[in-house]
Amino acid sequence: MMLFAVFICFLAIQRLSEVRIAKRNERVLKAKGAVEAGQDHYFWMVTMHVSFFLFLIGEVLFLNGSPPKWWIIPFVLFLIAQVIRFWALISLGVYWNTKIILLPGANVVAKGPYRFIRHPNYLVVSIELIAIPLIFGAYITAVLFTLLNILMLRVRIAAEEKALMQLTDYEQSHGKKQRFFPIQ
Repeated sequence: MMLFAVFICFLAIQRLSEVRIAKRNERVLKAKGAVEAGQDHYFWMVTMHVSFFLFLIGEVLFLNGSPPKWWIIPFVLFLIAQVIRFWALISLGVYWNTKIILLPGANVVAKGPYRFIRHPNYLVVSIELIAIPLIFGAYITAVLFTLLNILMLRVRIAAEEKALMQLTDYEQSHGKKQRFFPIQ
């Protein structure tokens, strides 16, 4: 149980740090004339992510979730996702955000993992929402939030790509890339 608490604390610190980075990036971009898109679903996305942690903690503590013998597989997936997360964040720099904040006329970032796929950060989140619960045997959380994430990403990606096409060179720079996987 101590390992679970340490893991949750790590994730909480990571997410709170990302919120801080996102707020800073939002201020910088909006000062340059950036606009926000997708506000109508942002509350629901945040609610889903906060609920993920509550369900995960609840399932592990109250339904006695425990790591399966094969916990190393989802743990390795989680570690790979962290590398991609950091790579995406560094590659986007000031353009990285939890919101859809776009600078009209900007060139879309096409370096780092964005050379290969359009949405590496959403791939990371998708991996995490299934891998993290599986590490601790929280199967209900894994299934429920994988399904909720699919629904959320259908809305989120549509809103983001629409805004990117309207305000940036997205179609020219990313139009032929796969959304999540570099293989066709």
